[in-house]
Amino acid sequence: MDLAFLTPLLDRPGPWASVYLDTSRATEDAAPRRALLDRAAVHRLAGLGVDDRTCAAVRDRLAAEPAGGSPPGRALFAADGEVVVDTALATSPPDVAVDWAPLPHTAPLLDLLDDALPRCLVVAVDRTGAELERREFGGAARLGTVEGKQWQGRGHRAPPADRYEWHYRHRVEDAWDRTAAIIADHLGRVWPGSGADLLVLTGDVRERRAVHELLPPQLRPHTVEVDGGGRADGIAREVFDQRIATAWNGHRTHHLDTVLDAFRTGIGRPGEHGTDAAGTETAPGAAAQGVPAVVAAARQNQLAALLLQPGGHDPERPVWTGPRPEHIGVQRNDLRAMGVAEPHQAPAADALLRCATAVGAEALLVPEAVPGPPGGLGAVLRWVA
Repeated sequence: MDLAFLTPLLDRPGPWASVYLDTSRATEDAAPRRALLDRAAVHRLAGLGVDDRTCAAVRDRLAAEPAGGSPPGRALFAADGEVVVDTALATSPPDVAVDWAPLPHTAPLLDLLDDALPRCLVVAVDRTGAELERREFGGAARLGTVEGKQWQGRGHRAPPADRYEWHYRHRVEDAWDRTAAIIADHLGRVWPGSGADLLVLTGDVRERRAVHELLPPQLRPHTVEVDGGGRADGIAREVFDQRIATAWNGHRTHHLDTVLDAFRTGIGRPGEHGTDAAGTETAPGAAAQGVPAVVAAARQNQLAALLLQPGGHDPERPVWTGPRPEHIGVQRNDLRAMGVAEPHQAPAADALLRCATAVGAEALLVPEAVPGPPGGLGAVLRWVA
């Protein structure tokens, strides 16, 4: 999961109010039920000692929820009288859950955002350009079009069967290639801000393949080609949607396998382990497991991918934190040595997600059926200390 949407949580101190609640409107009594849930959330916050301004900010934000098109759930994080992050959830929380703590309680997001729903940038390509669409939480939103290079030739007349025919066809194909280059350049610019994890190219086979080949190298691993879509009318929408879902499942499974392989390789064999200057066990490669090792890596801004697995005890284990993400340690004295006068305790998952967000790392939820890090906590590192 890309954690960039949590970046605003890094810029201000706590304490933080965290709220998770069901916002679906699929039943006849949805409206009065939603009102009860909203009141319950604010009431529980007040019971935890949340200040009036922050309670009011949460209440006002919930009251502004539109009557239609609501997601299954929402997570709100508020501090100092302001809702700083309000994100839609792909899965409804089973109950209203609130928290008031030094750090935002972000750990439940990994499960409730649900990677099973595609987060794709779908690009329908033809010889004249492309149409862009973002898919997220089961919905779709148009992102505009890209106009390609149009060559004004002989109109609709067929090219003559003479010695000029080759030049005609060459100029037409050159226009197609330039269109592909325009589309690829546009995608390279919009991809970082799209919020998508997978780029889906569909439409004209020749043109989409040309776009694929011209994409920036860093974007190609996130790109697939899917048949069945296009800019013209008559698309079999249900069939195309299923193909996108299949492509998404394949992409996320492959990505998780790749990260887990890197984790297992980086951990190495038990006999290869050593200790650092603080006595923390270290692995020979670019990976860490267990609270002390992962915390030590986070303190040095080494995190590339944070791995959390349900059922493990490590994610809930308390660690000590301070005002900045790199203020993290297993012992209180670790924070005192960093100059933090008043360290606070927080669950390891919440503290490490803050560290991962600060350095642009991703976080992955490892299914219980998949062999993951012992204790439920591990990390793939950017570099080896």
